[in-house]
Amino acid sequence: MSDTTTESKAVEKAAGGRRRAGLIGAVIGVAAAGVAAGVAVERLVVRRTREKPEGDPYADEPFGRLPYDETLTVTTDDGVELHVEIVEPVDGIAVEPLRPGPPEPTIIFVHGFCLDQGTFHFQRKALDALGEHRMVFYDQPGHGLSTALHEGEYELPALGDALYDVIKATAPVGPIVLVGHSMGGMAIMACAEQHPDLFADRVAGAVLMATSGGQLDGISYGNLPNILNRASGPLLGLLTGAARFTGPMIDAARQASTDLAWLLTRRYGFGGDKPSPALVSYVEQMNSRTSTETVARYIRTINSHARYPALRALNQVPVLVICGDCDLITPVAHSEEICRLLPHAKMVLIPDSGHVTMLEHADEVNQALITFLDELELR
Repeated sequence: MSDTTTESKAVEKAAGGRRRAGLIGAVIGVAAAGVAAGVAVERLVVRRTREKPEGDPYADEPFGRLPYDETLTVTTDDGVELHVEIVEPVDGIAVEPLRPGPPEPTIIFVHGFCLDQGTFHFQRKALDALGEHRMVFYDQPGHGLSTALHEGEYELPALGDALYDVIKATAPVGPIVLVGHSMGGMAIMACAEQHPDLFADRVAGAVLMATSGGQLDGISYGNLPNILNRASGPLLGLLTGAARFTGPMIDAARQASTDLAWLLTRRYGFGGDKPSPALVSYVEQMNSRTSTETVARYIRTINSHARYPALRALNQVPVLVICGDCDLITPVAHSEEICRLLPHAKMVLIPDSGHVTMLEHADEVNQALITFLDELELR
């Protein structure tokens, strides 16, 4: 090969590299320009809507401060300490904790990604007011008051086992009803896959809220440019490797950028035009308390989640599927696919509702949940 040909190819390769670098730089530049141009507008919008405006019914809601009858720590096989809270029925508070064989089912709530057990704030209030139900709430590994995994990535089978550990510790006998939101629903599916006998013998019903059996890697979020959606896979790998070193710095930046986080939470968590600012703030605070390292160590397993075969364990169990018709995280098609595989399941579609439908439209969700519980034929 001549020196001229070699030099020509080198020049062409360098030019291609510059084009690719230019494209990446353009994307970053557009993003930076958008952020810079939007800062003033963003802060103005947030200032007008976030600070307890008149008419917000939840401005003084005691989020994260609901009472419980017992709290305990459940340690998983991989060393994670799960924070658990138990609410007993009004007429059934036991002298000894964890009484054997409760006559009513124990309802166990499993929250979603970047949230905590407070996700079920309104369901906890409504059922506690009835005084008929024993309830268990816990924070999933790396979330809320639970500790993080010591090393490696979070895997859905481990989340299923964590749920099983909570069941053994809080409801060793008697019927149980499982309620899962988003990743919590996935944890229930993983538990069903690994412990089918539990579902055959003791699970009296399951409620799956805004969740999916798989194919989450195919979702493009709203109006994000296609090039960013295509780049998300490689970027996730980079984030996973870098989070341990830069996590505290990123977390500090996230907390400092609460206005932008608030707007993103409103956009991707809620469906209505004017959701309660207090509700948006509550969800944003749960998001921001989840560390960047935890986020990075979960994302791969959530994106690769494929639990449709696990739904077979729910074939003989009453199932309620609840979803919002404006959910951008787990669109309605994902709930419809679950119902296609479980023809006996009942689906409730909540109008004008996004991903956190049990907070945004608590009354409708509570009514569906209470009706479902009343109709269960306990084994």
